[in-house]
Amino acid sequence: MTETTVWKGRFLETVVDGRWEYVRRARGIGAAVILAVTDANEIVLVEQYRVPLGTSCLELPAGLVGDDGPEETLAAARRELEEETGFRAETLEDMGVFTSSPGMTSEHFTLVRAKGLVRVGPGGGIDSENITVHCVPLPALPAFIADKRRAGMMIDVRLLAAMTLL
Repeated sequence: MTETTVWKGRFLETVVDGRWEYVRRARGIGAAVILAVTDANEIVLVEQYRVPLGTSCLELPAGLVGDDGPEETLAAARRELEEETGFRAETLEDMGVFTSSPGMTSEHFTLVRAKGLVRVGPGGGIDSENITVHCVPLPALPAFIADKRRAGMMIDVRLLAAMTLL
C-alpha cells in the first residue's frame, strides 16, 4: 500500500494507508514510560488533566524522547522522571518496547524501571502541565486506583501492567 500523510503538526500526523487510517508521532519521536518505585515500596504516579479525555488521568510518569532534538531513551526517562515527579533515579533499566493502541496509532513506548530514587525537587512538570505526584504504597495500589476511578478519573491501562511487574 501507499501511505499518504493527511495532516501533520509539530508532534502528530494522520496517515491513510489503503483503507487504514492512523495517527503517528511526527519526526520519529518516541516515548518513555517510567515504572518508579521508592525504597519505601511506593509506586510513583502522576495525575494530570488530559485534553483528549476532557478529564484528569492517573498514569505512570512518561514523556517524549527526542521532541527537542536527538536524545537517548534512558536520558529522556531520567529527565522526565525528575521534571514530572521531582525524583532522580540511581539506576534505569530498559524493559522493552511496547504499544498501547495498535489499531489506532503506530505509537510505541519504552518501559523503563527506575530504582534508587532520591527526591530532588517538587515535580509537577514544566510550563502548564500541572502534574500532581502520588507516592502510593504498593499494597494499597488497587484500592487507590479504584478510589480514583469512582471519583471519575480516567486510569491509564499501563497501571494494570505495572501491577504485574512489581
